[in-house]
Formats: sequence, structure tokens, C-alpha cells
Amino acid sequence: MVTEYTSTYLAEAANIARTLDATMIDRMVDIMIDVRDKGGRLFFLGVGGGAGNATHAVNDFRKIAGIESYAPTDNVAELTARVNDDGWDTSFSEWLKVSKPNEKDAVCVFSVGGGNLEKNVSVNIINALKLAQSKKTRIVGIVGRDGGYTATVADACVIVPTQSPHTVTPHAEAFQAVVWHLIVSHPKLKQNEMKWESI
Repeated sequence: MVTEYTSTYLAEAANIARTLDATMIDRMVDIMIDVRDKGGRLFFLGVGGGAGNATHAVNDFRKIAGIESYAPTDNVAELTARVNDDGWDTSFSEWLKVSKPNEKDAVCVFSVGGGNLEKNVSVNIINALKLAQSKKTRIVGIVGRDGGYTATVADACVIVPTQSPHTVTPHAEAFQAVVWHLIVSHPKLKQNEMKWESI
């Protein structure tokens, strides 16, 4: 027998899929095409589940879309050295600074809340976005709740609509994957066929 939680969760997921801002997703596709056309790079930022999504997205955008992509959380040695020596709040911005981001590049944020200075949440993402802004690097994001700091500064930001206060995180992180897979497989962006679609 299907539990009430299971049926409710799946109904919430279906509602999210129906109500995502498709126009904003297409805007993200266009930005990423422009990044590739100009020889720019994508920098994926996320913590927790967002960090896992960033690692996966780096693979997909490099392999499927042919875009040079990186994430600070993929280098554990550098990340932990920066956190240990300088603190968490600057760990992403100092990493990004070394790559000399510019107007050809884009930063993509995967975050549940998008960062909030007042509540001291995801300050390392906020500081990286401030650096990106100062270098005229475009900002995109897939975030939950109200989008937080990311939504206020992004050139394009998809906000995963909250269905219940109890499922904000799982839906936000799950739909980060849904949206970036949509983007990377979009016919305007995809350069290389995926394995199971080619056999």
C-alpha cells in the first residue's frame, strides 16, 4: 500500500515540474551557449547536495555540451586548505579568483536557499558571486525557497517552488538535477550524444 507521504511527495514533484519557469530555463540555455561560443568557462558552486550536483554537472557540461567547466568542491586538498587557513566564507571566492573570471565566463549556483547574509548561510557562495559581479561574469542559478542572494544578482535564476516546509531541500536538490539535465541535453546546447541515446 502506498503511504500518504509517498503519494504527497510525488504529487509535489509533479506540481513543481508543471510550474517551473521554462522561459528562465531557456534564458540559461542561451547564456551557456554564449559562454561556449566565446570560449568561456562555467564555474559550478554548491555545498552539500549542491556540491554533489556541481560535480555531476561539470562532467555533463564538459562531455555533452563541450563547455570547459569546474567546481571548487572537486579538489578536496585545495578546498580544505583554504577552509583551514582562511576560513569557510572565502573558500569559493579565493578559489574563483585564481581562475581570473571574466565577462566570457559564467558562475552557476546550486543551492537550496541561494545564500543569506543576515542568517549567515552559504556566505562562501555569496562572496564568490560578489567577485563574479565585480568581474562582469554572468551568474545563473537553480535554487529553492525564494532564491536568496543568488536570485537577486543572477542574470537567470530558476527557483524551485516550495510545496511544503518539510520538503524544501529534497525537491530543490532533485530539481537542480532535472533542470541541468534539461539544459545540457537541449538541442541548442548538446554537442555530443549520450551513450544510451546512441545505441
